[in-house]
Amino acid sequence: MSRYDSRPGDPASYRDRKSDSGFGGGSSYGGGSGRSSSERRDQSHAGGSPRKSDLDGLTPFEKNFYVESPTVAAMSDREVEEYRLRREITVEGRDVPKPVLSFDDVGFPEYVMQEVSKAGFTEPTPIQSQGWPMALKGRDLIGIAETGSGKTLAYLLPAIVHVNAQPILAPGDGPIVLVLAPTRELAVQIQQEATKFGASSRIKNTCIYGGVPKGPQVRDLQKGVEIVIATPGRLIDMLESHHTNLRRVTYLVLDEADRMLDMGFEPQMRKIINQV
Repeated sequence: MSRYDSRPGDPASYRDRKSDSGFGGGSSYGGGSGRSSSERRDQSHAGGSPRKSDLDGLTPFEKNFYVESPTVAAMSDREVEEYRLRREITVEGRDVPKPVLSFDDVGFPEYVMQEVSKAGFTEPTPIQSQGWPMALKGRDLIGIAETGSGKTLAYLLPAIVHVNAQPILAPGDGPIVLVLAPTRELAVQIQQEATKFGASSRIKNTCIYGGVPKGPQVRDLQKGVEIVIATPGRLIDMLESHHTNLRRVTYLVLDEADRMLDMGFEPQMRKIINQV
């Protein structure tokens, strides 16, 4: 049996554990990409990524889960421009999707909406309104927003949807989602949100940072977790000690990337990203 075969009696993917996988179920994920990690990474080899020969046999993954709602589709260019102006949203890039006006427009699965309702949110913040369609489409995205703007959920809720669409972790697999953060304090805050909003999906996470004993962190990694939130130095330590690997990471977040660069983490960031 190959490393990524599901074990007898186990669900093949996270969506098999729930009756409501969201976004239409099955493989009708709004034209979702069926490319494998190895195919995607080989295309970026010129930028320093590993060679395709190093990445053969990686688990295929889906990354496009967004289906534009009729309400959003009906918005004219002028209405989109007025909405962005009113909410102080500025966008750059190609084929930028329209912002969503409400949680219903995003099409989040019921298990995600349950957590949103519990938290008492009434409408998306500006970065969520524009960021969710991009993240759910599997697009690369740079988001700039003030503290308290809801940026953590802008990437965490799509991350949860992403995890639930992937083949289930096999023994020895590393995480599916990796969030890098500059400090222990921020990493712990992110983990608290990941725990709260991933609860209904039974998604496991762990927080990896220096200054504390490695034992509990190593045990979490060896048991298998879908989401890892980490500071760069301790994560490299874990990778070099072979306590985890990044072969299954298909959703990468650099939280406060500018601050990590200012703190001199660029070499560590490059070392980590080259394994993703």
